[in-house]
Amino acid sequence: MYNAIKDDDFLSIKNLTVEYYSGKSVVHAVNGISLKIGKGRALGLVGETGAGKTTIAKSILRILPDVGARIKEGEILLDGDDLLKKKEADMRKIRGNDISMIFQDPMTALNPVERIGDQICEAVRLHSDMTKEECEERAKEMLKMVGITEDRYSEFPHQFSGGMKQRIVIAIALACNPKVLLADEPTTALDVTIQAQVLELIADLGEKYNTSMLLITHDLGVVAQTCDDVAIIYSGKIMEYGTKEQIFHHPSHPYTLGLFGAIPDLVGDDEWLHPIDGLPPDPTKEIIGCPFAPRCKYATEECFKADIDNHKTEDGHDCACINIDIVRKKEVR
Repeated sequence: MYNAIKDDDFLSIKNLTVEYYSGKSVVHAVNGISLKIGKGRALGLVGETGAGKTTIAKSILRILPDVGARIKEGEILLDGDDLLKKKEADMRKIRGNDISMIFQDPMTALNPVERIGDQICEAVRLHSDMTKEECEERAKEMLKMVGITEDRYSEFPHQFSGGMKQRIVIAIALACNPKVLLADEPTTALDVTIQAQVLELIADLGEKYNTSMLLITHDLGVVAQTCDDVAIIYSGKIMEYGTKEQIFHHPSHPYTLGLFGAIPDLVGDDEWLHPIDGLPPDPTKEIIGCPFAPRCKYATEECFKADIDNHKTEDGHDCACINIDIVRKKEVR
C-alpha cells in the first residue's frame, strides 16, 4: 500500500464533464466529477463497466478521440497547472514523463514487431537527453526492477506470458519516473496469482518513487490491497469519496453497500451472491436527481427531483445521498 500520510493535493480534477457524440445522440459519460490525489497517494476509482472510469483517465492525458468526444467543462490541475489549457506540443512532453498510463490489455499495449528493450528505450529517449547506451542501461535497469532478467532485452512480446507482458508495460510506464501513474484495470487479463504479483509490484515501485496513482478497477479487493483513498463512481458521478478505511468500515451510499453486498460470501450465508437489482441508466439521457435512485430501495421522491449534493457522514467522508442516516441505521452490521 502507498503512503498513509496525507499531503497537499497534487492532481486535482474539478467539475469535469465529458460527452461522446454518435449521430444525433449524446452520451453523457462523465458528469461534473471532482477528485483529488495527494503526492505519493493512491486513489482507487471503483465502479461498474461504463461508469466513466477510463474516460476520466483519458481526459487527464487528453487522449480522447479527436472526433466524437469532447471535454465540455472542468479543470484538471497537475501541481497547479491546468492540463486542459495546455497546447498539444506541451502535452506530448507530459505524457510518459510527468503522467504515465498502464492500459488494460498488455497484449495490445506493446508493439508486436519491436524488441521489448527497444520499446522501453523509446520511452526514455522521448523525454531525456540520454545517449543510446545510457537508454539501454536504463531499460535493463527497469526490466530488472520488474523481475525480468536483462538477457531477455532483445526478445519480442510474443515470447512472454500475459503477466510478463504486463510487467513490461509497467516498466515502460515507470521508465521516466512519472509524477502520476494512471492504472486502468491493470490486472483484468491476468490470473489471480499473477494479479497479486503485479499489484504488489505497482505498489512497491510507486512507494519507491513517491508516485501518485489513480487505480481504475471494479474490484474492491484490488483497492483494499493497493489504495489509500477510494472514490465510488456510478453513471459518471461520484457517489462516495473518502479514505479506504472510511469507505470499507463505514460505507454509506446505497450503491457502495450494493457493491460490497455483491462480493460472494462463502461462509454463513444461504444466498452467497447478492447482485444489485436493475440496470444502469441510459447514458444518452440527461439524469435529473440521483442516477442510482431507480435501483435504490431507500429512494424517496426527493431523490428524483434535483442533483444530490455531497453530505458529510459521521466519520467525515463525502456521500451523495440525502438519506444517509436512514441507510446507516438499516445497513449497520
